[in-house]
Amino acid sequence: MNNFDFHNPTHILFGKGRIADLANQVPSGAKIMILYGGGSAERTGVLGQVRNALSGHELVEFGGIEPNPRFATAIKAVELIEKNDVTFLLAVGGGSVIDATKFIAAAAKYDGDAWDILTSGGAVIKAALPFGTVLTLPATASEMNSGSVITHAEKGAKLPFRSPHCYPVFSILDPELTYTLPPRQIANGVADAYVHIIEQYLTYPADARVQDGFAETLLRTLIDLGPKALETPEDYDIRANLMWTATLALNGLIGAGVPQDWSSHMIGHEITALNDTDHARTLAVVLPALMHDQRGPKREKLLQYGANVWDIREGDEDARIDAAIKATRDFFESMGIKTRLGDYNLASPEIDHIVAALKDHGMTALGEHSAITPEDARRILQAAA
Repeated sequence: MNNFDFHNPTHILFGKGRIADLANQVPSGAKIMILYGGGSAERTGVLGQVRNALSGHELVEFGGIEPNPRFATAIKAVELIEKNDVTFLLAVGGGSVIDATKFIAAAAKYDGDAWDILTSGGAVIKAALPFGTVLTLPATASEMNSGSVITHAEKGAKLPFRSPHCYPVFSILDPELTYTLPPRQIANGVADAYVHIIEQYLTYPADARVQDGFAETLLRTLIDLGPKALETPEDYDIRANLMWTATLALNGLIGAGVPQDWSSHMIGHEITALNDTDHARTLAVVLPALMHDQRGPKREKLLQYGANVWDIREGDEDARIDAAIKATRDFFESMGIKTRLGDYNLASPEIDHIVAALKDHGMTALGEHSAITPEDARRILQAAA
């Protein structure tokens, strides 16, 4: 196991009716901006609950944050913060709203060009407005980590950043808020969480038995409960377990002291930047092809993954690896997520664009060994066609 620092300051309030506890979490006298996405937060009554819980505070609202949050939209929120002297932010939504809020919180405290935050990966962030979250879509674990991804449509870029200044102060996780989510969003959330775990687990052995064991349990939980969540959308226990699994997938715990990959994400980001394909669906396209392409460097962990997650123990090593990759692809397909580039109208010209974008954005040494080049990505994408 590698040396590591682990610190996660986010206070989690989990369970039914926890929006009522908001007033006790927000600083007294704070002027609060509530940030959200489309109309679903209003239609489902979540925003109404939030307003009621914060009735003693001065509120400013900012809606319209996109599923892949846009730089230009976030800058409008920053301008509104300055105009209204906002002192605390509250994200009400899923990972996209929370990611946007992290960027907005940092940009509101940054004196230079906010684009620097993305091009530096967050290194220029020295302070951020405090913020909390009310999670409505379990998927990204943005509610309990310091990372974010923002899309700049005009530049054709989707870039990640992270900063210790960008942890939520608190996050409210009420599984009942997920009952009204469309099946597509539930499926996407399961796939996103699954690949988050894989990126921290499917690398090479580091004798990190606790982290591996946690990761394997989380993966098996998603495999078991993902389809059930689609069949019985108002089963509280299923939704509660899915919500907590998605949070644990990327709150730093299973990634402490182990090598990490993230190449599927970086390649997937370029697909989303190109044609706005759902983030989780880009991961479901890239991951199986990448697993096959990198079966040499990942051999030991692929065999462990097959045995401990899918109970694949019969046959020679190559056959077991093939079976594990097929099981992964079949799982995504069983959730209604297509796993080929052609399913998203992507072919050779688009692959050329993606490879060029990886080069432009400095994504030239990806993976746990920093050995996956843009030309390797081309080969992986061709295999995913």
